[in-house]
Amino acid sequence: MHRGRLLTLQRVVKIRKKGGSSFTLKVPKFQINSGEFVGIIGPSGCGKSTFLDILGLILSVDESDDFSLHIGNKPPIDISRQSDRELAKIRRNYIGYILQSGGLLPFLSVKDNILLSGRLNNYPIPEELFFAMVKRLGIVDQIDKKPQYLSGGQRQRVAIARALILKPALILADEPTASVDRPTALEIRDQFKTLAKENNLTVLMVTHDTDMLENNCDRIFTFEVKKVGHNQTVANIVEQ
Repeated sequence: MHRGRLLTLQRVVKIRKKGGSSFTLKVPKFQINSGEFVGIIGPSGCGKSTFLDILGLILSVDESDDFSLHIGNKPPIDISRQSDRELAKIRRNYIGYILQSGGLLPFLSVKDNILLSGRLNNYPIPEELFFAMVKRLGIVDQIDKKPQYLSGGQRQRVAIARALILKPALILADEPTASVDRPTALEIRDQFKTLAKENNLTVLMVTHDTDMLENNCDRIFTFEVKKVGHNQTVANIVEQ
C-alpha cells in the first residue's frame, strides 16, 4: 500500500480582487501524504474556501514554485501545466468533494445519489462495494429514500459515501459538520478519520471549529491573516 507524499504546494499565491479590495492567499509550504486525516482550521473570511478551491483544481493560482500531485509510483503531475480538460480529468479520477450542504440531488434516491459518480465516469460500481460502503456508514436502511426524508447527519453520510465510493486519492470536505448536532459531528469526524486509514485516502476537512479537530488529525493547518493596507488583506497558511 502506497503511503508516500500525495500533494505538494511550495510558494503558491492566489490573489482575489473585488470592489477595490484585494485578498492574497499565500501557501509557503503545504505537503500531505496518502492515508492522512488533515485539518484546515480558520474563521470566516480567512481564505478557507479559496484554498479548498485551489486544492480542488477549481481555481488557478497566480504564482507557484511547485504545485504537484503524486499518485502511487507515477511521475508527479505538475498542476500548473495542465489544460482545463486535463484538470477536469484529474478532478474526476482523483478528487472527491463533500459540500457543507451535502449537495445531494433531491430527485434521486440515496442509492442513485451514491452511484451517480460511477455512472458519470462510465464505471459501474459493484453491488458488493456499494453495500459495504452504506453498511460501514450506517445508512443501509435509507437507500431507497429521497434526501428530503433524511436527517442532516444521514444526508452527510450519503455525501461521504458518494465521494468515497470510487476511492479517490484526495477527499475535500468543506465544513461537513456545520449543519448537524455535536454528537453527530463528532461521529462524522471519526468516520472520516477511520475511512482515511482503512482506504489509504487522504481526507482534508475544513472547519472553523478548533475543538472539533485538535488532537484528532495527523496534521493541522491554520491561517495567519494580516491587513497590509486600507483595502488589502494577506493570509498565510501555516502548519500548527
